[in-house]
Amino acid sequence: MAAQTALAALAAEPKSQEVTDWAARIGWVVGLLLFVALVYWLMREGWKWRGLLQSGLPELPAVPAGTAEAELTMTGRYHGSTTSGQWLDRIVAHGLGTRSRAELALTANGITVVRPGARDFLIPTTALRGARLDKGIAGKVLTEGGLLVVTWQHGDILIDSGFRSDRSAEHRAWTERISTLCGDTGVAAQHDQEGAR
Repeated sequence: MAAQTALAALAAEPKSQEVTDWAARIGWVVGLLLFVALVYWLMREGWKWRGLLQSGLPELPAVPAGTAEAELTMTGRYHGSTTSGQWLDRIVAHGLGTRSRAELALTANGITVVRPGARDFLIPTTALRGARLDKGIAGKVLTEGGLLVVTWQHGDILIDSGFRSDRSAEHRAWTERISTLCGDTGVAAQHDQEGAR
């Protein structure tokens, strides 16, 4: 009985809280911050290296001065450009890798792409090769048909540029009109059946 009383007394005694090991905690935080910084630096260097590899790409055509009459307009987002047919091979040269808001206009000159905070460019009418509805482009995946992909020739390379309108119902008119300009009226229907790769 005395032993039980002694055990109960020991159990009732207040215990001191464990001391925080601040050196270990600070070490872990600093280590984590260094790891994040390293990953960020490697991503940035990879982006710069890709730009260097693509430095042979000609300068983008500038948006003409003045306002030509627009046949179609669209406000939305520019999601990037890739080598045509290779939806993960992102093109970063000349600012084509910068995602941004975008205002598109289809005029007699071609498609003007005006991007606040990024370089504007023109896709000349003579460079257009087609358009389709798709669901993904380098690092961005949307619902089926949620992306307008315009294929165009720039220098020796065929480029796919991805746009998403604030009103996705506009995509259909763009694919049909661009396909007509390219002389391929069946392109929109064909890609609707194929879907995204």
